[in-house]
Amino acid sequence: MSEQAFLVLTALAEEPMHGYAVVQSVDALSDGRVRLRVGTLYGVLDRLVGEGLAEHDREEVHQGRLRRYYRLTDAGVRALSAEVARLRANVRAASAVLRARDAR
Repeated sequence: MSEQAFLVLTALAEEPMHGYAVVQSVDALSDGRVRLRVGTLYGVLDRLVGEGLAEHDREEVHQGRLRRYYRLTDAGVRALSAEVARLRANVRAASAVLRARDAR
């Protein structure tokens, strides 16, 4: 799973969001390291929807513009949880290697 997809799923785990809110949430979650451009965001969202990890929640008009909200699916929760477990295992492995290196 790409870092962008991981962060978008993490943002959607909080609550359904429209695109601009996802961009802001990803920026905050990554401490500004990941800045999604609109084209990238909608490419990631389209892929997540296509994979059944996210889905359209609702649409509303705000200041004359249509906002489409997305939400995490149950499959998205499972995929995000699995990715968190994978990343934790990688961190444990790398930390063990670094500790062993420092002990030499």
